[in-house]
Order: sequence, then C-alpha cells, then structure tokens
Amino acid sequence: MNITLIHVGDFKEDYFRQAEKEYAKRLSAYCSFKTVFVKEEENLKKEAEKVLSLLPPKAKKVALCVEGKQLSSEEFASVIEDTRFGHSEICFVIGSSFGLDESVKRACDIRLSFSKMTLPHRLMRIVLEEQIYRAFTIIAGKTYHK
Repeated sequence: MNITLIHVGDFKEDYFRQAEKEYAKRLSAYCSFKTVFVKEEENLKKEAEKVLSLLPPKAKKVALCVEGKQLSSEEFASVIEDTRFGHSEICFVIGSSFGLDESVKRACDIRLSFSKMTLPHRLMRIVLEEQIYRAFTIIAGKTYHK
C-alpha cells in the first residue's frame, strides 16, 4: 500500500524532522510512505490549486480538518484496512495554520479530525504519522497498541 501525506508548510524544528524520520522508518515495514511539501501561501485558493494538482487520482483522499469525524485508533485502523481492498493508495492532506480551502475538502473522500482542540499543523503531521503506524500495528495484531 502507498501512503502519501501532502502538507502545507514544513518543519522548522529539527526534533520534528527526527520524529518524522523515525515514523517513516517504522512505516516502511508496512507500506510505502512519502510526504509532499506545498509552500504556504497567503491565499488559501492558491494553496488549494497546488494541493489539488498533487492529489493522486485513484487514492482514497483524507482531509484533516476541524469539522471532520473523530475516530478511535481502532476505527482509524479499520479505515486503512478497508481502503486496502478498494484502493492501493491513501492520501492525507494537512493544511497550513489557516486550514484547508473548501475545494480541497470537497475533493477528499473523508474529513477527519483528531481533536476538538487546536493543534499546530506541524505537530499534527507527527501525530498523524504515529496514528498511521499504530493503525498498521493494530491490523497486524502487534503489541504496540495498548
């Protein structure tokens, strides 16, 4: 399975880079994982055009947004497991601190929220990567998930 994470803005802190590197390494046992950087713009419509041009057409697309559905780790694992039977790729999209343009949300199959709390979008990348890894360990019946 291929997993793509399109994100607006990039890390400034080395500790985030190190965490992402660690989860990419862990995920390599379960999938092909890549991140795609989109430069943050002052205009959400411009960001949206770039993001929309990068969405893999045959992938299941997931927009991370505040109004999205909240799932448990087990439910999230089920989404990934169920997707493997209909698609060979999942693409997650994380917007900038200004969020995602509605056109990107409409282009996605699922709207997902991790919390009602506001999280920094850079930290959200790490949280998402950890949850993707956790989902694969749940699917595989590993002891990582408690």
